[in-house]
Amino acid sequence: MKKSIIFMALAITLNSISVALKAQNNQNSYLSPKEQSLIHIAALTGKGDLSKLKMALNDGLDAGLTVNQIKEALIHIYAYAGFPRSIRGLQTFMSVVEKRTAAGLHDIVGAKASTINDERSKYERGKIILQELTGVAEQEPKTGYAAFAPSIEIFLKEHLFADIFERDVLSYRDRELVTISVLSSIGGVEPMLSSHLNICLNIGLTPGQLLQFLRIIKSDIGKKEVKLAENVLDNVLKNKK
Repeated sequence: MKKSIIFMALAITLNSISVALKAQNNQNSYLSPKEQSLIHIAALTGKGDLSKLKMALNDGLDAGLTVNQIKEALIHIYAYAGFPRSIRGLQTFMSVVEKRTAAGLHDIVGAKASTINDERSKYERGKIILQELTGVAEQEPKTGYAAFAPSIEIFLKEHLFADIFERDVLSYRDRELVTISVLSSIGGVEPMLSSHLNICLNIGLTPGQLLQFLRIIKSDIGKKEVKLAENVLDNVLKNKK
């Protein structure tokens, strides 16, 4: 009788652990509310839909993003969609913050980017960050566009992956979610989108989270752009298998 009670208690304990682990795994398989907000903000900024962007910016602040995190996301966007889209996003955000302040809302400003104290050249730092993101060592000699226009390869290393990705206001994960959102919204850049979706997988985002990403941006960008992004992700996941 005692053995039966012990076995029953053990079974209940193991079942509870299993349920808890499943719940934890399910929780980890979803993008957080802050991440979802970054996706909406980036996609709408890339698309230039400032009316919907105002709502997304308000939602982002309500979800717990700091003012500086949203600023950083909007700054990051210029590397992929250009200064005009980035600056229009920042101007829209300025008006949102001003209205919220006037209404008595006190949003958290958050930390600014830390000072970089690194004696290595920006090219070397950018090269290391890119290798960390892709999980692939740099190849020499350069090929493709890097060989055709060496200057842009230098700019990418020194500016995009050192000056921008090195800033700690957003994580690599946050920056990649912003990046794939912008690339999906502007369309016509499928090879770059494919590269960044692979980076997403390399830095820990799951296939399920990337599928959720597609569901999120459906309301923000055109049907054609969504379809192209779906095709790119489908090919990326097939190649991974």
